Parts: sequence; C-alpha cells; structure tokens
Amino acid sequence: MINELLKRIERLEYHERLLVDLLQGSNKLFTKLIISKNLDESEVKEFHRICENLNNKMENQKAEGFLYFHPLLKEFSAKISPKLDISETIHACIEENLYVDLMLELRKYL
Repeated sequence: MINELLKRIERLEYHERLLVDLLQGSNKLFTKLIISKNLDESEVKEFHRICENLNNKMENQKAEGFLYFHPLLKEFSAKISPKLDISETIHACIEENLYVDLMLELRKYL
C-alpha cells in the first residue's frame, strides 16, 4: 500500500514538473499526452528509448536502400505503452518536433 502511494506521489511530482513547462505558453502535444494518459517518468523514458532504437534502425535501413518501413510501425505499436494510441502519439510527436523523420515515416502506414 505504501509503495503504491509513493509511486502515485512520484507520478504527480513528475506531472507537476511537466505542467510548469506547459504554463510557459508552449503547445507541447506529447507532453499533454503524457499527462492525460497518466504515464510515469519511467514509461516516458522507455518511450524515448524505443523511438531512438527505431530511428537508428530506420536510418540503417535507409542506408541499405530500404524504402518500405511498415514493419517499424508494427514494432512501434507492439513496444510502446498500451496507454498510448498509435495515431495520436505519432501526431503529438510530430507537433512537438520529436523524432520527426521517424514519425513522418510511420504516419504513412497508418
């Protein structure tokens, strides 16, 4: 019970830091998505790790002459938090300028 309360407090503190950033007048859709989907900091770090790996994989595949990246969308869908909607997440990342090349490529296969 105490551990669950501590996790909830940590998540609230994390969301509070994000909200302060949002109050600066920015239109950060992915940050808003983090809060609305109640993701904790470790889930967001894992999301960024997944995107970094997929982005590197895409760049390597492009260098090898690949033109079709639908398997990357399947991998993205399978690995990110089930709390996140794929289409909404891709749109939010593009709007917040996160992993733009990857997200634009993934959006083609939605």
